[in-house]
Amino acid sequence: MEDMKKRKLGEAAGDEEIPSEEELRLLLDPLPKPQLVHLLSKLGSQYPSIAEEIRSIASADPVHRKLFVRGLAWNTTSETLYAAFLVHGEIEEGAVIFDKATGKSRGYGFITYKQMDSAQSALRAQSKMIDGRLAVCNLACEGLSGASTTQDLTQRKLYIGGLSPDITSEKLLRFFGKHGEIEEGSVAYDKDTNESRGFGFVTYKTVDAAKKAIDDPNKMLGGRNIIVKLADSHKGKSLQTLLPTAEVPMSFPMAAGYPQPGNAHASTTPVGYTYPQTVASYTASAYPSVPAPHALYPIQPQISYPPVALKEESLGFPSTQVGIGGYPYYISKQ
Repeated sequence: MEDMKKRKLGEAAGDEEIPSEEELRLLLDPLPKPQLVHLLSKLGSQYPSIAEEIRSIASADPVHRKLFVRGLAWNTTSETLYAAFLVHGEIEEGAVIFDKATGKSRGYGFITYKQMDSAQSALRAQSKMIDGRLAVCNLACEGLSGASTTQDLTQRKLYIGGLSPDITSEKLLRFFGKHGEIEEGSVAYDKDTNESRGFGFVTYKTVDAAKKAIDDPNKMLGGRNIIVKLADSHKGKSLQTLLPTAEVPMSFPMAAGYPQPGNAHASTTPVGYTYPQTVASYTASAYPSVPAPHALYPIQPQISYPPVALKEESLGFPSTQVGIGGYPYYISKQ
């Protein structure tokens, strides 16, 4: 069948002129990406040489072959990590990252495959149980952003508290696996002693599975009643310290001789001034003299009144005289 197709293509090529690369490029350039992918996939599936060419081009850049693996146990070695991912294809390099100061694992590592399709195979099996911990991988170029950061993550990630010390990650995942498919999860271990800290996390692939785990009345694991709630609510957002509004320091211009805030001076005497300072005297002509009162207010003329004549009276009551303004007054005899 394959030979017949090739023969027909050969006959067609013999009858018609084969277009140049530039002519084909002009034909392909306006096509959308999905259509180009479909075309190359179809050709690659029919002709092994085209498939090999596609694989070679895709694997040329290590960005498409390097995986970031997180959630590793503190005792996981590079050899253990290497062996866990070898099932997907030939590995170019792989290693667990260790702290340079303490020499202990930092809980993550990297795997680089030789072929891109091997990396894609590993990504399809995103979660792996390694040394009792459920490790998760994604493309290294995506970093932590390649992790499950969808908007419903807060509704799928659960906090599991009150765990018994003998509860391992495998037991935890087996217990909660009955509610739905788990994306990642593990018991929290102490980095120094590698002992359980009494709590863990489980992230489901669906919100419905997480709701089932929360609503399940049977929360007995390892002989203890455990706590199951959304991990986001466990953070205690209401207890977070409210940070004060950021203050922008502002500098104000000050005289050159005075100390600036925060800058200590060796001498208490301001630099650049000598004491006592001489003050210039004020000149007499600096201010105008105050005008005399008569210059501001004119003098009112005096009003004269006619004199009043006095006459001697005989004994008896004094005669009534008319005074100023028509009011009577009495004059006693001497």
